[in-house]
Amino acid sequence: MKDGFRQQMAWLHTWCGLTAGWLLCAIFLTGTLAVFRQPITQWMEARPVVRHVQTPAAGDRAVVLRAAVAHLAAHAGKARFWRIELPDEHGGPVLLVWQGGGQAALDAGTGAPLAGAQATSRKTEGGRHFMSFHYMLQADTVGYWLVGWASMCMLVALVSGVVVHRRIFQDFFTFRPGKGQRSWLDAHNVTAVLALPFLFMIVYTGLAFFYTSYMPWPLQAVYGHDGYPRYQSELDGKAAARTPRSAADSGPARMQNPAPLVASVTSVALVQFVPRAEALMDRPARRVLVEQPGRPGMVVRVFGPADDARAQTIANTQSSVAFDGATGAVMEVNTPRMDAPTTSADVHEVLKALHLARFGGWPMKWLYFVGGLMGTAMMATGTILFCVKRRKKSAQEFGRATAGVYRVVEALNVASIAGIALACIAYFYANRVMPAELPGRALWEIRAFLWVWLATLLHALARPPARAWIEQLAAAAALCLLLPLLNWLTTGQQLVGYALAGDWQRAGVELVALAFGVALAVMARRVSAQVTP
Repeated sequence: MKDGFRQQMAWLHTWCGLTAGWLLCAIFLTGTLAVFRQPITQWMEARPVVRHVQTPAAGDRAVVLRAAVAHLAAHAGKARFWRIELPDEHGGPVLLVWQGGGQAALDAGTGAPLAGAQATSRKTEGGRHFMSFHYMLQADTVGYWLVGWASMCMLVALVSGVVVHRRIFQDFFTFRPGKGQRSWLDAHNVTAVLALPFLFMIVYTGLAFFYTSYMPWPLQAVYGHDGYPRYQSELDGKAAARTPRSAADSGPARMQNPAPLVASVTSVALVQFVPRAEALMDRPARRVLVEQPGRPGMVVRVFGPADDARAQTIANTQSSVAFDGATGAVMEVNTPRMDAPTTSADVHEVLKALHLARFGGWPMKWLYFVGGLMGTAMMATGTILFCVKRRKKSAQEFGRATAGVYRVVEALNVASIAGIALACIAYFYANRVMPAELPGRALWEIRAFLWVWLATLLHALARPPARAWIEQLAAAAALCLLLPLLNWLTTGQQLVGYALAGDWQRAGVELVALAFGVALAVMARRVSAQVTP
């Protein structure tokens, strides 16, 4: 009975892992890159390099805030919201955004408007594309369900894999290179066991992330068919109600000289809001949002860093303070603390934070990055192992069509492993090659990614499997290694400049691309050595 059960689990592990493995390779690789979506976005926006970055002095920031409000009042006085993005530790301009898609950039030191190459004029989805593809394949509702199906298949494959491999932990310490099928199985076991806790966590939290999409019926029964916004608003209200406030602002604190509505949105008021918010949050301000500027009901929200390494809790790591725009009274203070009461609503936030790595700072992001790469390698070696085994001994599962089915499987393996890597690096090239003024260029970058990925599948079907592997791996390696050169030729920015300016986020993008290029080149050479007598 045990052998029969294990055989059933082996069949489930093989076919469930194979059918979902192609999609999971793409989902995991893009999710791994999405861990660093912020640095990728900064690199793709091609902001000017700022050397000797220093935090602006209080007087300089006051000048910039006054200039920001003056610019917004002159160009977007009737807008429903204004957003001011303050520079982080890596410098860059102050970004202004308002209702209707309007944008502007100011010099962080003087407040003078920037134009042309000095401003952030390169429209792009940046790293957000990898995140969107990771959870919905850029296909809206259909994409949600496809990713959900693949995630369920992965959970099944993980559980059945543990059952099937009796000596999985023993095999973890055994790797025999150059042994064909045995080597692929060893690699599959090593990456699976090493990343097993991470893989279980990331898949389960990913499914829990979109519980209202996969199981909307309980929510609809309580809040109605279109009740999700009301449900989310209720959760936010409960979170705000239990957030502790500072003793200095627990009452109806007001500005020293309450001003009329229209006057209260002036730079004088904003200059007072930001330092007060920083004192309440004990964090530097990164974003200011003005809702209904100059009108009744005006609210000014000041946000801290989106990913705060100093946060004491996993969930809700972004601090914020909301002020009444007319009186200056503190309306809400959101500062995550260890002693804050916990409710069932926090469970989802913790799962969400675990999946998105919203804690632990950069060391945790690197751990997620390495774990994601190991997960991708585990699925890649599993799909390759299937073909290696079937080359030696086919079970003729599909009768006369078996050979043709396995040929398609080989092509899908190439496209889902080498092809998705080629599509990802092609996305960076599209960002630099397309004209900065091209209408809808962000969408064209995503289309380039999808078209290249489709082209890799057609190429894999047209070429012999071994040649397809070599050519796609070599192409991806070449593009990765040449990315710094392309950046220098198209923007004038380069790796050394990033390093001298202390901008290690954008420098890291190019360094990781070079590392990927070396790894892909080694893979291409090894495949070529196996094919060439």
